Amino acid sequence: MTPEEFRAIGHQLVDWVADYRENIASLPVMARVAPGEIKDALPPQPPQEAEPFGAIFADLEKIILPGLSHWQHPRFFGYFPSNGMLASVLGDYISTGLGVLGLSWQSSPALSEFEEVVTDWMRQMLGLSSAWSGVIQDTASTCTLLALICARERATNYGLARGGLQAENQPLIVYVSAHSHSSVMKAALLAGLG
Repeated sequence: MTPEEFRAIGHQLVDWVADYRENIASLPVMARVAPGEIKDALPPQPPQEAEPFGAIFADLEKIILPGLSHWQHPRFFGYFPSNGMLASVLGDYISTGLGVLGLSWQSSPALSEFEEVVTDWMRQMLGLSSAWSGVIQDTASTCTLLALICARERATNYGLARGGLQAENQPLIVYVSAHSHSSVMKAALLAGLG
């Protein structure tokens, strides 16, 4: 894709997203497709050649859009609050366009330090102690896993570094409600808590 093609298609996509958001209330809140319907509408083998944007866009309209549950719909109240304000779409656009990863400070000093500042802003807005700090995680599953690993390490006085969970005298227990998020069981298993 050339820079000029990118500009032209990018403008079309911005207009499409703006129109989608403007008219989202006219769409059904939840997808009205049967299991397997989207999969059956797509080719079973990968494309052998690049498709023009028009063909991809047609698939978006004809196949993908009808199979979406519209999280930004004004009558969508499932899972957790909608999280895609148009301003955040532009933030994602910049982030993806820059194409950097915050693996460590060295991999992207600006990204690492900006994340620290933003999490400190959040701390201040929430009225938390100045002793609090944190980083941004990508999903509820990652957050839950990290929280359980931190709790495990604190409860065992960093036992993983001293021989793992087998060295502990007492089993570690995770207490959750019957309505806990699906990420809790996955995180407990990944953190070695059973």
